[in-house]
Order: sequence, then structure tokens, then C-alpha cells
Amino acid sequence: MATQIFLNLAVNDLNRSIAFFTKLGYSFNPKFTDEKATCMIISDNIFVMLLTRPFFQTFTNKEIIDAHKAVECSIALSAESREVVNEMVAKAEAAGATIPNPATDYGFMYQHSFEDLDGHHWEIVWMDPNSSPEHI
Repeated sequence: MATQIFLNLAVNDLNRSIAFFTKLGYSFNPKFTDEKATCMIISDNIFVMLLTRPFFQTFTNKEIIDAHKAVECSIALSAESREVVNEMVAKAEAAGATIPNPATDYGFMYQHSFEDLDGHHWEIVWMDPNSSPEHI
């Protein structure tokens, strides 16, 4: 069995976050959804648990940052083409996301990013399978 990834993110308004990510084309597992959390399906082995801030706090003694003010991580997801990168970022912007930077083209890799409603930073990336970076 392949390793599964469950990324946990604190959100201010669970229903608003579900509506936002639904507009981006994601679905949710109803078995792991209630008023405190939901399980967003990225792929067969990648999931994002959207947890209300009070519920998220029950898993840690550390302060939960405000992702609008500080970067906790950058979530990078691959895309099938440059066009899909642009389509996903456009969907996110139309759904209320902030676009912090213009797209970047490295030749072998094309990326664009958005910040979701809670300020979490998402990168959508396409890499040319027939190229490799000249400088890493």
C-alpha cells in the first residue's frame, strides 16, 4: 500500500472553505466530515484535513499562526500542463483567493500560486518531463 499524506490546515470558517475548494474542483469524504473538520480529496493518496481553529488547537500546545501574517508552509501540487496551472489559479482567484505573485517560468518548470481564504500558500506547478533544470 502506498503511503498516504494527510495535510492538516486550520480554517476560520469550515463551510466557507468547503465552498472555496469545491469551486476549484475538489471533493470531500463525507465519512470524515462534521462541523469541526472535513477531508478534502486531492488524489488517491493525498488528502487535506480542513480543521476549525478550535479543533486544530486540540492537537497542539503551540500557537496556531495566522497564515495571512506568517508563512507556515507552501503546499505545492503538480499539474498536467501550463494551461492547467493557469486554470487552477484563475478558479482560485474567482473563488476569492489572493494572487501574491505573477506566474514564474523557469523553462523546465512553470508555477503560479494563490493564497486561500485563510492565507495558506498553494503552488500549482508543471514540470516538463523532457527537460531538466540547468541550475538547481
